[in-house]
Amino acid sequence: MTTRPFNFSAGPAVLPEEVLAQAAAEMLDWQGSGMSVMEMSHRGKEFISIARRAEADLRDILAIPANYKVLFMQGGAIAENAILPLNLSRGGRADYVVTGSWSLKSQKEARKYCDVSVVATNEGDGHTTVPSPSTWALSNQAAYVHVCSNETINGVEMHELPDLKALGSNAPLVIDCSSHIASRPIDWSRVGVAYGGAQKNIGPAGLTLVIIREDLLGHALPVTPTAFDYKVVADNDSMYNTPPTYAMYVAGLVFQWIQRQREGELSGLAAIEARNVAKARLLYECFDTSGFYATKVVPEARSRMNVPFFLPSDSLNDAFLAGAKERGLLQLKGHKSVGGMRASIYNAMPLAGVQALVDYLNDFARRHG
Repeated sequence: MTTRPFNFSAGPAVLPEEVLAQAAAEMLDWQGSGMSVMEMSHRGKEFISIARRAEADLRDILAIPANYKVLFMQGGAIAENAILPLNLSRGGRADYVVTGSWSLKSQKEARKYCDVSVVATNEGDGHTTVPSPSTWALSNQAAYVHVCSNETINGVEMHELPDLKALGSNAPLVIDCSSHIASRPIDWSRVGVAYGGAQKNIGPAGLTLVIIREDLLGHALPVTPTAFDYKVVADNDSMYNTPPTYAMYVAGLVFQWIQRQREGELSGLAAIEARNVAKARLLYECFDTSGFYATKVVPEARSRMNVPFFLPSDSLNDAFLAGAKERGLLQLKGHKSVGGMRASIYNAMPLAGVQALVDYLNDFARRHG
């Protein structure tokens, strides 16, 4: 492996270097086929084998039950904000929990297709907590309950998914897990649909994953575009139209990389999660003990993937970013809507990258504190 800068981008984000190397090696000729994956027919035997292995490996990693369909789609989570209510709402009501910028966008878009009820929100505290499920004003008429289980911009994560049945709701839980999918297990007994863009933990931008329980298929509104009807996509093994083939191929390489990971006696996703816990602990401890940097999210809601932080004065921001770039620490500027800084420490970010950031954070604080 070469020595590369550490890329803390929130997305499109860092990919495992060995995955990039394999993709580069296979660019002109995939496994003796004489074709690049980008040149293959999506209905040819070569690409079908790539797609089938990618799905099988994802099912293995996330322990996806047999009664769930895996759909490879396009449009990102932004498009799913519309596609989801078109498929699940039946033109009725849907409950939304607002925990940050992305769930705000989700409920706003869904209002075009169904009656939306915001059943809980953390807007009052500046998106720094997760509203306790016991306080959610759930409806008996809701077709589904939507949450964003990790807010990329605000750095809020649900570390335990709600048990809607225990809360008296029979609606399926829908999770936008774009920015932490494949970073930890998913409790499928509590989830009806999980969706997310691939460009955080899984692969290039352009691929969207939808994992949906089979009984939730077949309820699309008549106005739903055929290519976005979940049942049509499922019935055609994600090949109704040309899928994002190269992004699927790279995602498949990432899935294989996840399966190869080891951390002590742990392997696969368990090893990934343990590593993510260690990286997040290292970074948050730096902020909590520095007396220089500020983090706004309450400890119990802090994201393992996206860590927003703030310097004592915005006048220091340019110097901080310039110094970080000199040390090979890239894309630390916070989202324009919240300002400050943000370090995204996805699966492919090694512990050494977080340690390098912590060393720089401590040095900068000493020089400017």
